[in-house]
Amino acid sequence: MSLLLLLCLIFLSGSEAKVSSYDYSASIQCLANPQKAQYGGGIIKNPELNDGLQGWTAFGDARIEHRESRGNKYIISHSRNQPHDSVSQKIYLQKNKLYSLSAWIQVSEAKVPVTAVFKTIKGFKHAGAIIAESNCWSMLKGGLTVDASGPAELYFESNITSVEIWLDSISLQPFTPQEWRSHQDQSIEKTRKKRVVVQAVDGQGNPLPNASISIEQKGGSFPFGSAINKNILNNAAYQNWFTSRFTVTTFENEMKWDSTEKTQGEEDYSIADSMLQFAKQHGIAVRGHNVFWDDPHYQPSWVPSLSPDQINSAIEKRINSVVSRYKGQLIAWDVVNENLHFSFLESKLGQNASGKIYNAVQKIDGQTTLFLNEYNTIEDSRDGSSTPTKYLNKLREIQSYTGNNGMQIGIGLESHFSTPNLPYMRASIDTLAATGSPIWLTELDVTSQPRQAEYLEQILREAHSHPKVQGIVMWTAWNPGGCYTMCITDNNFRNLPTGNVVDKLLKEWGFTRLAGTTDQNGTFEASLFHGDYQVTIGHPVIKNFTLDQHLQVIPTDEPKQTTIRLQVSA
Repeated sequence: MSLLLLLCLIFLSGSEAKVSSYDYSASIQCLANPQKAQYGGGIIKNPELNDGLQGWTAFGDARIEHRESRGNKYIISHSRNQPHDSVSQKIYLQKNKLYSLSAWIQVSEAKVPVTAVFKTIKGFKHAGAIIAESNCWSMLKGGLTVDASGPAELYFESNITSVEIWLDSISLQPFTPQEWRSHQDQSIEKTRKKRVVVQAVDGQGNPLPNASISIEQKGGSFPFGSAINKNILNNAAYQNWFTSRFTVTTFENEMKWDSTEKTQGEEDYSIADSMLQFAKQHGIAVRGHNVFWDDPHYQPSWVPSLSPDQINSAIEKRINSVVSRYKGQLIAWDVVNENLHFSFLESKLGQNASGKIYNAVQKIDGQTTLFLNEYNTIEDSRDGSSTPTKYLNKLREIQSYTGNNGMQIGIGLESHFSTPNLPYMRASIDTLAATGSPIWLTELDVTSQPRQAEYLEQILREAHSHPKVQGIVMWTAWNPGGCYTMCITDNNFRNLPTGNVVDKLLKEWGFTRLAGTTDQNGTFEASLFHGDYQVTIGHPVIKNFTLDQHLQVIPTDEPKQTTIRLQVSA
Protein backbone atom coordinates (compact mmCIF):
# COMPACT_ATOMS: atom_id res chain seq x y z
CA MET A 1 0.00 0.00 0.00
CA SER A 2 1.23 3.48 -0.86
CA LEU A 3 0.61 6.47 1.42
CA LEU A 4 1.48 10.10 0.81
CA LEU A 5 2.40 12.10 3.90
CA LEU A 6 2.03 15.86 3.49
CA LEU A 7 3.73 18.12 6.04
CA CYS A 8 2.59 21.74 5.95
CA LEU A 9 4.41 24.41 7.94
CA ILE A 10 2.43 27.63 8.24
CA PHE A 11 4.06 30.67 9.80
CA LEU A 12 1.62 32.99 11.52
CA SER A 13 2.13 36.46 12.91
CA GLY A 14 2.76 36.41 16.65
CA SER A 15 -0.36 36.99 18.70
CA GLU A 16 -0.40 39.75 21.30
CA ALA A 17 -1.80 39.14 24.74
CA LYS A 18 -4.29 41.68 26.06
CA VAL A 19 -2.14 43.35 28.67
CA SER A 20 -1.40 46.85 29.81
CA SER A 21 0.78 48.17 26.99
CA TYR A 22 4.01 50.13 27.09
CA ASP A 23 4.79 52.98 24.70
CA TYR A 24 8.25 52.36 23.23
CA SER A 25 8.12 55.53 21.15
CA ALA A 26 10.49 58.44 21.70
CA SER A 27 11.35 61.61 19.81
CA ILE A 28 14.90 62.85 19.28
CA GLN A 29 13.82 65.87 17.23
CA CYS A 30 13.41 69.37 18.66
CA LEU A 31 9.87 70.30 17.62
CA ALA A 32 7.96 73.53 17.27
CA ASN A 33 5.19 72.08 19.47
CA PRO A 34 5.31 69.24 22.00
CA GLN A 35 3.51 65.99 21.36
CA LYS A 36 0.67 64.79 23.56
CA ALA A 37 1.54 63.37 26.97
CA GLN A 38 2.13 59.62 26.91
CA TYR A 39 -0.53 57.54 28.71
CA GLY A 40 -2.64 60.70 28.96
CA GLY A 41 -0.23 61.88 31.65
CA GLY A 42 -0.62 58.80 33.85
CA ILE A 43 -0.86 59.95 37.48
CA ILE A 44 0.22 63.52 36.69
CA LYS A 45 -2.51 66.12 37.25
CA ASN A 46 -3.03 68.66 34.49
CA PRO A 47 -0.26 67.09 32.36
CA GLU A 48 -0.73 69.34 29.32
CA LEU A 49 -1.30 72.51 31.35
CA ASN A 50 -4.75 73.08 29.90
CA ASP A 51 -6.08 73.99 33.36
CA GLY A 52 -3.69 76.74 34.30
CA LEU A 53 -1.34 75.95 37.18
CA GLN A 54 -3.64 73.39 38.77
CA GLY A 55 -1.54 70.64 40.38
CA TRP A 56 1.75 72.53 39.94
CA THR A 57 3.70 74.56 42.48
CA ALA A 58 7.05 76.32 42.68
CA PHE A 59 10.01 74.32 43.97
CA GLY A 60 12.71 76.15 45.90
CA ASP A 61 12.71 79.90 45.30
CA ALA A 62 11.64 79.83 41.65
CA ARG A 63 8.68 81.73 40.32
CA ILE A 64 6.31 79.94 37.97
CA GLU A 65 3.91 81.16 35.30
CA HIS A 66 1.32 79.68 32.98
CA ARG A 67 1.75 80.73 29.36
CA GLU A 68 0.27 80.09 25.95
CA SER A 69 1.90 80.34 22.53
CA ARG A 70 0.37 79.44 19.17
CA GLY A 71 -2.46 77.68 20.98
CA ASN A 72 -0.12 75.59 23.14
CA LYS A 73 -0.28 75.99 26.91
CA TYR A 74 2.72 75.30 29.13
CA ILE A 75 4.39 76.25 32.41
CA ILE A 76 7.67 78.04 33.02
CA SER A 77 9.92 78.55 36.04
CA HIS A 78 12.08 81.68 36.19
CA SER A 79 14.03 83.84 38.65
CA ARG A 80 16.06 80.75 39.50
CA ASN A 81 19.01 81.13 41.87
CA GLN A 82 19.74 77.47 42.64
CA PRO A 83 19.83 74.48 40.26
CA HIS A 84 16.77 72.97 41.95
CA ASP A 85 14.67 76.14 41.71
CA SER A 86 11.93 74.93 39.42
CA VAL A 87 8.35 73.78 39.07
CA SER A 88 7.06 70.66 40.80
CA GLN A 89 4.10 68.41 41.41
CA LYS A 90 3.40 66.41 44.56
CA ILE A 91 2.63 62.75 43.95
CA TYR A 92 2.45 59.48 45.86
CA LEU A 93 4.83 56.69 44.86
CA GLN A 94 4.12 53.03 45.59
CA LYS A 95 6.74 50.50 46.60
CA ASN A 96 7.91 48.03 43.94
CA LYS A 97 6.10 49.77 41.10
CA LEU A 98 8.02 50.77 37.99
CA TYR A 99 7.41 54.31 36.76
CA SER A 100 7.79 55.48 33.18
CA LEU A 101 8.44 59.23 32.90
CA SER A 102 8.29 61.57 29.95
CA ALA A 103 8.14 65.33 29.53
CA TRP A 104 8.65 67.97 26.85
CA ILE A 105 11.12 70.69 27.79
CA GLN A 106 12.35 73.97 26.40
CA VAL A 107 14.68 76.61 27.84
CA SER A 108 14.78 80.34 27.29
CA GLU A 109 18.23 80.42 25.68
CA ALA A 110 21.15 78.30 24.43
CA LYS A 111 21.35 74.52 24.93
CA VAL A 112 21.13 73.50 28.58
CA PRO A 113 21.05 70.15 30.44
CA VAL A 114 17.82 69.66 32.40
CA THR A 115 17.31 66.73 34.78
CA ALA A 116 14.10 65.21 36.13
CA VAL A 117 14.42 64.54 39.88
CA PHE A 118 12.13 62.95 42.44
CA LYS A 119 12.40 64.04 46.05
CA THR A 120 11.29 60.96 47.99
CA ILE A 121 11.18 59.90 51.64
CA LYS A 122 14.46 58.03 51.02
CA GLY A 123 16.28 60.84 49.24
CA PHE A 124 16.62 62.19 45.73
CA LYS A 125 16.27 59.99 42.62
CA HIS A 126 17.40 61.11 39.17
CA ALA A 127 14.99 59.81 36.54
CA GLY A 128 16.39 61.17 33.27
CA ALA A 129 17.98 64.14 31.57
CA ILE A 130 17.81 66.08 28.32
CA ILE A 131 19.81 68.83 26.67
CA ALA A 132 17.00 71.30 26.16
CA GLU A 133 17.06 74.01 23.51
CA SER A 134 15.44 77.37 22.99
CA ASN A 135 12.75 77.92 20.35
CA CYS A 136 11.77 74.24 20.19
CA TRP A 137 10.63 71.39 22.45
CA SER A 138 12.68 68.27 23.29
CA MET A 139 11.40 65.03 24.77
CA LEU A 140 12.89 63.72 27.99
CA LYS A 141 12.17 60.06 28.58
CA GLY A 142 13.21 58.25 31.74
CA GLY A 143 11.92 56.39 34.73
CA LEU A 144 12.52 55.06 38.21
CA THR A 145 11.80 52.22 40.57
CA VAL A 146 10.57 52.78 44.12
CA ASP A 147 11.64 50.77 47.18
CA ALA A 148 9.39 52.54 49.71
CA SER A 149 5.86 53.90 49.42
CA GLY A 150 5.31 57.51 50.33
CA PRO A 151 4.80 61.09 49.19
CA ALA A 152 7.24 62.55 46.67
CA GLU A 153 7.79 65.60 44.50
CA LEU A 154 8.75 65.62 40.85
CA TYR A 155 10.78 68.63 39.75
CA PHE A 156 13.19 69.61 36.97
CA GLU A 157 16.59 71.13 37.68
CA SER A 158 19.45 72.71 35.77
CA ASN A 159 22.85 73.94 36.88
CA ILE A 160 22.47 76.90 34.50
CA THR A 161 20.32 79.05 36.76
CA SER A 162 20.08 81.97 34.34
CA VAL A 163 17.66 80.12 32.04
CA GLU A 164 13.94 79.66 32.32
CA ILE A 165 12.72 76.05 32.21
CA TRP A 166 9.55 75.48 30.20
CA LEU A 167 7.51 72.28 30.62
CA ASP A 168 4.62 70.60 28.85
CA SER A 169 3.07 67.16 28.26
CA ILE A 170 4.43 65.60 31.44
CA SER A 171 3.61 61.94 32.12
CA LEU A 172 4.28 59.51 34.94
CA GLN A 173 2.84 56.06 34.37
CA PRO A 174 3.13 53.34 37.05
CA PHE A 175 3.34 49.66 36.17
CA THR A 176 3.24 46.65 38.45
CA PRO A 177 6.05 44.08 38.14
CA GLN A 178 3.51 41.75 36.53
CA GLU A 179 2.61 44.36 33.93
CA TRP A 180 6.29 45.05 33.29
CA ARG A 181 6.92 41.37 32.69
CA SER A 182 3.92 41.26 30.38
CA HIS A 183 5.51 44.03 28.27
CA GLN A 184 8.56 41.81 27.89
CA ASP A 185 6.51 38.74 26.98
CA GLN A 186 4.42 40.70 24.52
CA SER A 187 7.48 42.22 22.87
CA ILE A 188 9.19 38.83 22.60
CA GLU A 189 6.14 37.28 20.97
CA LYS A 190 6.03 40.13 18.46
CA THR A 191 9.71 40.65 17.65
CA ARG A 192 11.62 37.45 18.56
CA LYS A 193 9.15 34.65 17.78
CA LYS A 194 6.62 33.32 15.29
CA ARG A 195 3.61 31.07 15.61
CA VAL A 196 4.15 27.91 13.61
CA VAL A 197 1.40 25.45 12.67
CA VAL A 198 2.50 21.99 11.54
CA GLN A 199 -0.21 20.12 9.63
CA ALA A 200 -0.07 16.48 8.56
CA VAL A 201 -2.46 15.16 5.88
CA ASP A 202 -2.59 12.01 3.79
CA GLY A 203 -2.32 11.75 0.03
CA GLN A 204 -5.97 12.70 -0.42
CA GLY A 205 -5.58 15.81 1.74
CA ASN A 206 -7.30 14.29 4.77
CA PRO A 207 -5.94 15.36 8.18
CA LEU A 208 -3.78 12.89 10.04
CA PRO A 209 -4.52 13.12 13.76
CA ASN A 210 -2.19 11.62 16.37
CA ALA A 211 0.95 12.14 14.28
CA SER A 212 3.94 12.57 16.59
CA ILE A 213 5.77 15.88 16.24
CA SER A 214 9.18 16.84 17.64
CA ILE A 215 10.70 20.31 17.10
CA GLU A 216 14.25 20.96 18.28
CA GLN A 217 16.15 24.21 17.90
CA LYS A 218 19.64 23.74 16.44
CA GLY A 219 20.63 27.40 16.46
CA GLY A 220 19.14 30.71 17.50
CA SER A 221 19.21 33.96 15.56
CA PHE A 222 19.63 36.36 18.49
CA PRO A 223 23.36 36.92 19.17
CA PHE A 224 24.13 36.19 22.81
CA GLY A 225 27.61 35.68 24.19
CA SER A 226 30.41 36.52 26.54
CA ALA A 227 33.86 38.03 26.37
CA ILE A 228 36.85 35.69 26.30
CA ASN A 229 40.55 36.08 26.91
CA LYS A 230 43.70 34.14 26.05
CA ASN A 231 43.02 31.59 28.80
CA ILE A 232 40.60 29.86 26.46
CA LEU A 233 43.30 28.89 23.98
CA ASN A 234 44.81 26.10 26.07
CA ASN A 235 41.92 25.11 28.30
CA ALA A 236 39.66 22.41 26.85
CA ALA A 237 37.16 22.65 29.71
CA TYR A 238 36.78 26.39 29.13
CA GLN A 239 36.40 25.81 25.41
CA ASN A 240 33.73 23.14 25.80
CA TRP A 241 31.77 25.16 28.34
CA PHE A 242 31.90 28.30 26.18
CA THR A 243 31.19 26.86 22.73
CA SER A 244 28.18 24.88 23.98
CA ARG A 245 26.43 28.11 24.91
CA PHE A 246 27.43 31.23 23.01
CA THR A 247 27.32 32.52 19.44
CA VAL A 248 29.24 35.79 19.77
CA THR A 249 32.24 37.06 21.69
CA THR A 250 34.55 40.00 22.33
CA PHE A 251 38.22 39.73 23.23
CA GLU A 252 38.73 41.21 26.66
CA ASN A 253 42.09 42.90 26.01
CA GLU A 254 43.94 40.99 23.32
CA MET A 255 43.02 43.19 20.35
CA LYS A 256 43.61 46.52 22.12
CA TRP A 257 46.46 48.80 21.10
CA ASP A 258 48.41 48.40 24.34
CA SER A 259 48.25 44.61 23.89
CA THR A 260 49.34 44.43 20.25
CA GLU A 261 52.03 47.15 20.32
CA LYS A 262 53.47 47.32 23.82
CA THR A 263 56.69 48.76 22.39
CA GLN A 264 56.50 51.29 19.59
CA GLY A 265 57.04 49.63 16.24
CA GLU A 266 56.92 46.08 17.61
CA GLU A 267 53.49 44.66 16.76
CA ASP A 268 52.37 41.25 17.92
CA TYR A 269 48.95 39.95 16.89
CA SER A 270 49.68 36.30 17.55
CA ILE A 271 47.32 35.91 20.51
CA ALA A 272 44.47 37.84 18.89
CA ASP A 273 44.97 35.81 15.68
CA SER A 274 44.76 32.54 17.60
CA MET A 275 41.62 33.65 19.44
CA LEU A 276 39.97 34.68 16.19
CA GLN A 277 40.86 31.34 14.61
CA PHE A 278 39.34 29.54 17.61
CA ALA A 279 36.13 31.56 17.25
CA LYS A 280 35.90 30.86 13.52
CA GLN A 281 36.38 27.13 14.04
CA HIS A 282 33.34 27.09 16.33
CA GLY A 283 31.11 29.45 14.34
CA ILE A 284 31.33 32.21 16.93
CA ALA A 285 31.10 35.81 15.68
CA VAL A 286 33.60 38.35 17.03
CA ARG A 287 33.24 42.04 17.89
CA GLY A 288 36.44 44.03 17.33
CA HIS A 289 37.41 45.64 20.63
CA ASN A 290 38.87 48.14 20.18
CA VAL A 291 40.69 50.33 17.67
CA PHE A 292 41.31 53.08 20.26
CA TRP A 293 40.43 53.76 23.89
CA ASP A 294 40.01 57.44 24.75
CA ASP A 295 40.90 56.93 28.44
CA PRO A 296 44.39 58.43 29.03
CA HIS A 297 45.17 55.67 31.54
CA TYR A 298 44.89 52.89 28.94
CA GLN A 299 47.15 54.10 26.16
CA PRO A 300 50.29 52.17 25.23
CA SER A 301 52.94 53.45 27.64
CA TRP A 302 54.94 55.09 24.85
CA VAL A 303 52.04 57.12 23.38
CA PRO A 304 51.39 59.98 25.89
CA SER A 305 54.89 61.43 25.52
CA LEU A 306 54.59 61.79 21.74
CA SER A 307 54.09 65.14 20.08
CA PRO A 308 50.76 65.77 18.32
CA ASP A 309 52.34 65.06 14.92
CA GLN A 310 53.88 61.85 16.21
CA ILE A 311 50.57 60.76 17.78
CA ASN A 312 48.79 61.47 14.52
CA SER A 313 51.28 59.26 12.65
CA ALA A 314 50.98 56.52 15.29
CA ILE A 315 47.18 56.61 15.03
CA GLU A 316 47.26 56.32 11.25
CA LYS A 317 49.64 53.37 11.54
CA ARG A 318 47.44 51.69 14.16
CA ILE A 319 44.32 52.03 12.00
CA ASN A 320 46.03 50.68 8.89
CA SER A 321 47.49 47.82 10.89
CA VAL A 322 44.62 46.46 13.00
CA VAL A 323 41.67 47.31 10.73
CA SER A 324 43.36 46.00 7.59
CA ARG A 325 44.43 42.82 9.39
CA TYR A 326 40.91 41.91 10.50
CA LYS A 327 38.94 43.49 7.66
CA GLY A 328 35.82 41.50 6.84
CA GLN A 329 36.36 39.03 9.68
CA LEU A 330 34.46 40.82 12.45
CA ILE A 331 30.84 41.84 12.95
CA ALA A 332 31.67 45.17 14.63
CA TRP A 333 34.42 47.62 15.52
CA ASP A 334 34.43 49.60 18.76
CA VAL A 335 36.24 52.49 17.13
CA VAL A 336 36.89 55.11 19.84
CA ASN A 337 36.01 53.46 23.13
CA GLU A 338 34.39 55.54 25.92
CA ASN A 339 34.44 58.66 23.81
CA LEU A 340 31.99 60.48 26.10
CA HIS A 341 33.79 60.08 29.41
CA PHE A 342 37.30 60.61 28.06
CA SER A 343 39.02 62.73 25.42
CA PHE A 344 42.69 61.77 25.26
CA LEU A 345 42.76 61.78 21.46
CA GLU A 346 40.83 65.04 21.23
CA SER A 347 43.20 66.70 23.72
CA LYS A 348 46.12 65.84 21.45
CA LEU A 349 44.60 66.20 17.99
CA GLY A 350 41.59 68.50 18.34
CA GLN A 351 37.84 68.09 18.61
CA ASN A 352 37.52 66.41 15.20
CA ALA A 353 39.84 63.52 16.16
CA SER A 354 37.05 60.97 16.58
CA GLY A 355 35.28 61.93 13.37
CA LYS A 356 38.54 61.60 11.46
CA ILE A 357 39.25 58.17 12.98
CA TYR A 358 35.78 56.80 12.15
CA ASN A 359 36.25 58.07 8.61
CA ALA A 360 39.59 56.31 8.26
CA VAL A 361 38.27 53.01 9.68
CA GLN A 362 35.25 53.05 7.38
CA LYS A 363 37.44 53.58 4.32
CA ILE A 364 39.35 50.39 5.12
CA ASP A 365 36.52 48.18 6.42
CA GLY A 366 33.30 49.79 5.27
CA GLN A 367 31.23 46.59 5.44
CA THR A 368 31.68 46.18 9.20
CA THR A 369 29.44 48.15 11.58
CA LEU A 370 31.34 50.84 13.46
CA PHE A 371 30.24 51.36 17.08
CA LEU A 372 30.48 54.05 19.71
CA ASN A 373 30.96 52.04 22.92
CA GLU A 374 30.13 53.76 26.23
CA TYR A 375 29.10 53.11 29.83
CA ASN A 376 26.40 54.52 32.13
CA THR A 377 24.08 55.51 29.29
CA ILE A 378 21.52 52.97 30.51
CA GLU A 379 23.04 51.97 33.85
CA ASP A 380 23.16 55.16 35.91
CA SER A 381 20.79 58.10 35.55
CA ARG A 382 23.10 60.24 37.72
CA ASP A 383 26.00 60.24 35.25
CA GLY A 384 25.60 63.41 33.26
CA SER A 385 28.52 62.60 30.94
CA SER A 386 26.81 59.85 28.98
CA THR A 387 23.05 60.45 29.06
CA PRO A 388 21.15 59.35 25.95
CA THR A 389 21.10 62.97 24.76
CA LYS A 390 24.86 63.32 25.24
CA TYR A 391 25.30 60.05 23.38
CA LEU A 392 23.17 61.25 20.47
CA ASN A 393 25.04 64.55 20.30
CA LYS A 394 28.34 62.65 20.08
CA LEU A 395 26.98 60.53 17.24
CA ARG A 396 25.96 63.65 15.37
CA GLU A 397 29.36 65.22 16.00
CA ILE A 398 31.14 62.22 14.49
CA GLN A 399 28.71 62.03 11.59
CA SER A 400 29.19 65.75 10.84
CA TYR A 401 32.90 65.24 10.06
CA THR A 402 33.67 65.72 6.38
CA GLY A 403 33.01 62.46 4.56
CA ASN A 404 30.97 60.92 7.37
CA ASN A 405 27.61 62.29 6.24
CA GLY A 406 25.10 59.44 6.36
CA MET A 407 27.44 57.11 8.27
CA GLN A 408 25.41 54.77 10.45
CA ILE A 409 27.15 54.23 13.77
CA GLY A 410 26.16 51.34 16.00
CA ILE A 411 25.17 52.07 19.59
CA GLY A 412 27.28 50.06 22.03
CA LEU A 413 26.00 50.10 25.60
CA GLU A 414 28.57 48.62 27.97
CA SER A 415 26.00 47.88 30.68
CA HIS A 416 28.13 47.65 33.83
CA PHE A 417 25.31 47.61 36.40
CA SER A 418 25.07 47.82 40.16
CA THR A 419 21.35 48.08 41.04
CA PRO A 420 19.31 48.20 37.83
CA ASN A 421 16.71 50.88 37.21
CA LEU A 422 14.70 49.03 34.56
CA PRO A 423 12.33 51.89 33.62
CA TYR A 424 15.33 54.17 33.03
CA MET A 425 17.12 51.44 31.09
CA ARG A 426 14.12 50.83 28.85
CA ALA A 427 13.42 54.52 28.31
CA SER A 428 17.05 55.22 27.44
CA ILE A 429 17.07 52.46 24.84
CA ASP A 430 13.78 53.86 23.47
CA THR A 431 15.46 57.23 22.97
CA LEU A 432 18.57 55.78 21.34
CA ALA A 433 16.45 53.51 19.15
CA ALA A 434 14.84 56.55 17.53
CA THR A 435 18.09 56.92 15.54
CA GLY A 436 17.41 53.67 13.69
CA SER A 437 20.97 52.56 14.51
CA PRO A 438 21.76 48.99 15.64
CA ILE A 439 21.88 48.67 19.44
CA TRP A 440 23.94 46.12 21.38
CA LEU A 441 24.67 45.57 25.05
CA THR A 442 28.39 44.98 24.76
CA GLU A 443 29.96 44.40 28.21
CA LEU A 444 27.14 43.38 30.52
CA ASP A 445 27.90 42.54 34.14
CA VAL A 446 26.58 43.21 37.64
CA THR A 447 28.71 44.14 40.64
CA SER A 448 29.26 41.50 43.31
CA GLN A 449 26.38 41.58 45.81
CA PRO A 450 23.77 39.24 47.31
CA ARG A 451 21.28 39.97 44.50
CA GLN A 452 23.79 39.72 41.66
CA ALA A 453 22.16 36.74 39.93
CA GLU A 454 18.67 38.18 40.38
CA TYR A 455 19.71 41.50 38.89
CA LEU A 456 21.50 39.79 36.01
CA GLU A 457 18.31 37.97 35.09
CA GLN A 458 16.29 41.18 35.24
CA ILE A 459 18.73 43.01 32.95
CA LEU A 460 19.05 40.14 30.47
CA ARG A 461 15.28 39.80 30.24
CA GLU A 462 14.88 43.53 29.73
CA ALA A 463 17.55 43.67 27.02
CA HIS A 464 16.40 40.57 25.16
CA SER A 465 12.79 41.71 25.14
CA HIS A 466 13.44 45.23 23.88
CA PRO A 467 12.44 45.25 20.21
CA LYS A 468 15.44 47.34 19.15
CA VAL A 469 18.26 45.46 20.91
CA GLN A 470 20.09 43.32 18.37
CA GLY A 471 22.60 41.45 20.54
CA ILE A 472 24.11 40.97 24.01
CA VAL A 473 27.68 40.25 25.09
CA MET A 474 28.45 39.76 28.79
CA TRP A 475 31.79 40.91 30.25
CA THR A 476 32.49 37.61 31.97
CA ALA A 477 35.77 36.33 30.52
CA TRP A 478 37.11 33.60 32.81
CA ASN A 479 40.42 34.04 34.57
CA PRO A 480 41.83 31.68 37.21
CA GLY A 481 42.53 34.71 39.39
CA GLY A 482 38.99 36.04 39.05
CA CYS A 483 36.87 37.80 36.45
CA TYR A 484 36.64 41.55 35.82
CA THR A 485 33.52 42.01 37.97
CA MET A 486 31.26 39.02 37.47
CA CYS A 487 32.09 35.35 36.91
CA ILE A 488 29.51 32.86 35.73
CA THR A 489 31.50 29.69 36.54
CA ASP A 490 34.01 28.58 39.11
CA ASN A 491 37.50 27.42 38.14
CA ASN A 492 36.19 23.93 37.38
CA PHE A 493 33.57 25.42 35.03
CA ARG A 494 30.69 24.56 37.27
CA ASN A 495 27.99 27.19 37.10
CA LEU A 496 27.79 29.87 39.73
CA PRO A 497 24.30 31.31 40.40
CA THR A 498 24.90 33.79 37.56
CA GLY A 499 25.75 30.89 35.24
CA ASN A 500 22.52 29.15 36.22
CA VAL A 501 20.67 32.30 35.14
CA VAL A 502 22.41 32.20 31.77
CA ASP A 503 21.57 28.53 31.18
CA LYS A 504 18.00 29.06 32.33
CA LEU A 505 17.48 31.88 29.84
CA LEU A 506 19.26 30.07 27.00
CA LYS A 507 16.78 27.23 27.44
CA GLU A 508 13.86 29.62 27.73
CA TRP A 509 14.97 31.51 24.61
CA GLY A 510 14.68 28.46 22.43
CA PHE A 511 17.32 25.84 23.11
CA THR A 512 14.85 23.15 24.03
CA ARG A 513 12.80 20.38 22.42
CA LEU A 514 9.05 20.60 21.88
CA ALA A 515 7.05 17.41 21.41
CA GLY A 516 3.40 16.56 20.94
CA THR A 517 0.82 15.04 18.64
CA THR A 518 -1.41 16.50 15.98
CA ASP A 519 -5.04 17.21 16.83
CA GLN A 520 -8.15 16.05 14.98
CA ASN A 521 -7.32 18.54 12.21
CA GLY A 522 -3.85 17.08 11.87
CA THR A 523 -2.24 20.22 13.27
CA PHE A 524 0.31 21.01 15.95
CA GLU A 525 0.91 24.65 16.91
CA ALA A 526 3.93 26.21 18.63
CA SER A 527 5.45 29.61 19.23
CA LEU A 528 9.11 29.44 18.15
CA PHE A 529 12.02 31.81 18.53
CA HIS A 530 13.69 32.84 15.30
CA GLY A 531 16.34 30.29 14.42
CA ASP A 532 17.07 26.92 12.82
CA TYR A 533 15.05 23.83 13.76
CA GLN A 534 14.85 20.13 13.10
CA VAL A 535 11.26 18.89 12.74
CA THR A 536 10.63 15.16 13.14
CA ILE A 537 7.22 13.67 12.34
CA GLY A 538 5.89 10.13 12.45
CA HIS A 539 2.53 8.39 12.41
CA PRO A 540 1.24 5.03 13.74
CA VAL A 541 0.07 3.91 10.26
CA ILE A 542 3.58 4.38 8.85
CA LYS A 543 5.63 1.72 10.61
CA ASN A 544 9.31 2.27 11.28
CA PHE A 545 9.40 5.61 9.48
CA THR A 546 9.92 9.19 10.51
CA LEU A 547 10.28 12.34 8.43
CA ASP A 548 13.10 14.74 9.38
CA GLN A 549 12.97 18.22 7.96
CA HIS A 550 15.04 21.37 8.49
CA LEU A 551 13.00 24.45 9.34
CA GLN A 552 14.15 28.06 9.47
CA VAL A 553 12.08 30.59 11.40
CA ILE A 554 13.17 34.06 10.35
CA PRO A 555 12.06 37.56 11.41
CA THR A 556 9.64 38.85 8.80
CA ASP A 557 6.33 40.65 8.88
CA GLU A 558 4.90 38.46 6.13
CA PRO A 559 3.35 35.07 6.95
CA LYS A 560 5.04 32.21 5.08
CA GLN A 561 3.92 28.72 4.13
CA THR A 562 5.94 25.79 2.85
CA THR A 563 4.82 22.29 1.91
CA ILE A 564 6.95 19.14 1.98
CA ARG A 565 5.78 15.90 0.28
CA LEU A 566 7.30 12.49 0.69
CA GLN A 567 6.15 9.19 -0.93
CA VAL A 568 6.55 6.26 1.42
CA SER A 569 5.45 2.64 1.49
CA ALA A 570 3.64 1.07 4.40
